[in-house]
Amino acid sequence: MGTTVARPVAPAAPPAAAARWREELRGRTVVVKFGGNAMVDGALLEAFARDVVELWRAGVRPVVVHGGGPQISAMLDRLGLETRFEAGLRVTTPETMDVVRMVLTGRIQRELVGAINAHGPLAVGLSGEDAHTLTAVRRRAEVDGRPVDIGLVGEVVAVAPDAVRALLGGGRIPVVSPIARGDDHQVYNVNADLAASALAVALGADRLVVLTDVRGLYADWPHSTEVIERLTAAELDGLLPGLASGMLPKMEGCLRAVRAGVGRAQVIDGRVPHALLDGIAAEHGPGTTVVPDDTTGPAGPRAEEDHA
Repeated sequence: MGTTVARPVAPAAPPAAAARWREELRGRTVVVKFGGNAMVDGALLEAFARDVVELWRAGVRPVVVHGGGPQISAMLDRLGLETRFEAGLRVTTPETMDVVRMVLTGRIQRELVGAINAHGPLAVGLSGEDAHTLTAVRRRAEVDGRPVDIGLVGEVVAVAPDAVRALLGGGRIPVVSPIARGDDHQVYNVNADLAASALAVALGADRLVVLTDVRGLYADWPHSTEVIERLTAAELDGLLPGLASGMLPKMEGCLRAVRAGVGRAQVIDGRVPHALLDGIAAEHGPGTTVVPDDTTGPAGPRAEEDHA
């Protein structure tokens, strides 16, 4: 008996705006980072799964990289273990790493795969450990100019995307947990925003979309909630040192991606139902879009500080 391979099906006749993005992204890879409190809201999780499947049906090649901060913190609290952040990154002791690994690959990944597969046999879960997809070294961090020990937090130094490409080539939707191994055989907790960015670069993705718990990059937080709609890489680079810790890895990931060849990176409010599809479909979508330096067009107001 032959193996049945999932293939995108032709969508029904879409509105003109939807038709434009479908044609623009048909056959292209879009890496989506899904995280934050949207992951603990069942209705938002279901809406996200529908959006991912709609992208697939439109001929797009979606790859999901998920976080799990709220769930990890809740489990650490249940186990009586400390939750602490430095420079926007979770301080990860060996005990914390065991919990991170268990929650990300044993619970959250399964929930995401299940939500997507409610629409068909599409999603396949894997960890950055699998097939050495992500290789990391211990990440160093500084706070106010002084080094801080953040434990088993990894910085991705190599990506082997063949396993992900094989899944995409088979018509599947990869769902990736941001855990990596190092050449020292240590397992590392990798920030999901930065893992998504590194994977987007390795796959030659057309877009990186980061779903988060704010509306985008604020122009003058906390004095204003005006969102910067568009930034070039150079403009974002100038702002990066002044960003609040929660937003720093998200915007750092966006900057790395567009400077390494990803067409654009978007930060979108994942608390809004169907934010993924709306953000991709709209030419001037919600949130903040980061584009390469050679892209023309207004970049919007400059930002001094952000929050997450």
